Amino acid sequence: MRNRASNSLSKGKIRQSWSKYNLYNLQRLRSPATANRTFFQQKWTAKALGRAYHGEQVREGQWKRMFSKRIRSVIPMDTTDLAADDGSKISAGRGSGLQTQGDKGRPSKIIPYTQMAFAPLERRLDVAIFRSLFASSTRQARQFVIHGAVTVNGQKMRHPSYLLNPGDLFQVDPERVMFATGATKTKFERRETRQLKQKDEKEEEAEGEAETKSEEAAETKPEGEKEDSRDTLKALMSQAKNIMSTDKDVLPAKRKQELRGFQKAVRRVLSRSGTSTILTDNLEAQFSELTLMLNAKRAEKKPAKQSKQQSNSEESTSAATTEETEVASDKLSEAFQAAAEGADVDASELTDEEFEILKRALTQMRDNPIDHSKPYATPWRPRDYMSAFAFIPRYLEVNQNICAAVYLRHPVARPGSAEVPTPFGESISTPAYGWYLKRRW
Repeated sequence: MRNRASNSLSKGKIRQSWSKYNLYNLQRLRSPATANRTFFQQKWTAKALGRAYHGEQVREGQWKRMFSKRIRSVIPMDTTDLAADDGSKISAGRGSGLQTQGDKGRPSKIIPYTQMAFAPLERRLDVAIFRSLFASSTRQARQFVIHGAVTVNGQKMRHPSYLLNPGDLFQVDPERVMFATGATKTKFERRETRQLKQKDEKEEEAEGEAETKSEEAAETKPEGEKEDSRDTLKALMSQAKNIMSTDKDVLPAKRKQELRGFQKAVRRVLSRSGTSTILTDNLEAQFSELTLMLNAKRAEKKPAKQSKQQSNSEESTSAATTEETEVASDKLSEAFQAAAEGADVDASELTDEEFEILKRALTQMRDNPIDHSKPYATPWRPRDYMSAFAFIPRYLEVNQNICAAVYLRHPVARPGSAEVPTPFGESISTPAYGWYLKRRW
């Protein structure tokens, strides 16, 4: 993404970016003055504004080779009118200012051809990634392509200038998309990430010392003695650590992250007691365990509730009610904290409402977990100032679940609209198109 200096407030140029400075420049955009300017100066100013937004990452010479004065457009034609009309009405009005009439006597919509001046740039892979909302700027989309996080038709593509053809499927690594479209971390989250990293390093050092002691004890152990499950887990953890230490420069970052996660999971299982009811990090297993406990609690309390309703009166004090709600909220918070830390959850004392709240919280924690190792803020939330730029052109079909999109066809101009997204009107697009019509190179 372009830095703050590129999105300066003094020049006020519009970029393909979700920056708040870019949004401010877009809000204060005004048509350039034409009173004391020559036609050449007007065209040059319009060209500079248009190029600052459309393909500013492309060199001017490269764009001039891409430019084409033949603009793709769609004109609706009625076959009945074409068969009945011999062209005499149109020929009679040429040069006389006669306005052609559309259906039902209304003036036909004008096709904004000049809005399509920069249409060839929409075929570029980096621009298509930005239009599909997979990156917060074209510069960032270009970085994703160069770093090998983008595939086109199943093949890795490292050229941001690749021109897409109709029917091409391109896909971006979901982790890159989450980083590009997610909110940035606050200073408190960054500090917590550093603290957890230091804690993990200390734990790894302590584990290394414990493993050396266990290995020494295993050497003195008789050969016929069988290892139990805890020894097997310790052996697996030591193997993972050996892989991390020996192949440190060869392993990719994702593989290292998986091995660290495996080590943490093994440590969590080893730290629990043998009488634990929930020995897994899978939330679906926690749901089934909690559901069984809740059903048992309902079956026990149902006859008790019926007898209580018949015997007890309606007298109750407000102090007792507030005390019960405080106790219930404490129990709910304790249960959620235990579930978040991966410990045993006791749902026997929770009410039906509290259990449903706990289940929804666990579902949200499963779908959008808190992970301080990620470079973006977790739980994931959209990036600030994103809504003003969140639109997808008609020539793209996007699947946000797998971070893939299909380039359906080339953008075209229609009566009353053009499919190339642009913040400028015809007062800028028309002179810019005229600048490139007469070639000076």
